[in-house]
Amino acid sequence: MDFQEQVEEITSTAKFGDLIEFAYPIGYSHWGVYDEDGYVFHFAVADERQLMSNIRTYLQKIFPVCGDLLLGMTKIRRVPLGEVNVPKGVRISIGNSRHTFTPSAPEHMRPRCDALLDQDFQYKLFTLNCEHFATFVRYGKAVCNQIPARPKDKECEVATAVFKNVVSAKATAQDALNFTSDFFNARVW
Repeated sequence: MDFQEQVEEITSTAKFGDLIEFAYPIGYSHWGVYDEDGYVFHFAVADERQLMSNIRTYLQKIFPVCGDLLLGMTKIRRVPLGEVNVPKGVRISIGNSRHTFTPSAPEHMRPRCDALLDQDFQYKLFTLNCEHFATFVRYGKAVCNQIPARPKDKECEVATAVFKNVVSAKATAQDALNFTSDFFNARVW
């Protein structure tokens, strides 16, 4: 099945909050979280200006499956599933069965996605990667089962804390805005 056929299959069956796994031919995967209407939230290149684009293209020619990772900075983006930058030979699947946790309710996943969208992060292979992000959104805890010699389904507390801090800060700011709005709207001036 070619890449476009895989994308169409996923978009016809996936639901909001499903983990999307992009299995690379060399044995590791890129992870995202399915949104709706064929979109996915995932760790992406942070800066797409022309210079960065040229550097990324060059790195991907030398290291076809990890050029983006070598740049270090990532940004959570929401893009069409078929536009996620992956090398040839990738297999896309719904990866919900790769972890043994119970998924959070959609009303808990949505604020995590919304708060983390467009946030920049320093990519760290062992403590802040795409699987940490995707599992944090789905389960409320950051986990990466791809790291050799690490126990499966063990929470990475560092990544969980980083993501929780961003989500909490956004929620606090939104609560303050709502309180102020409610206060002024309830008064007769």
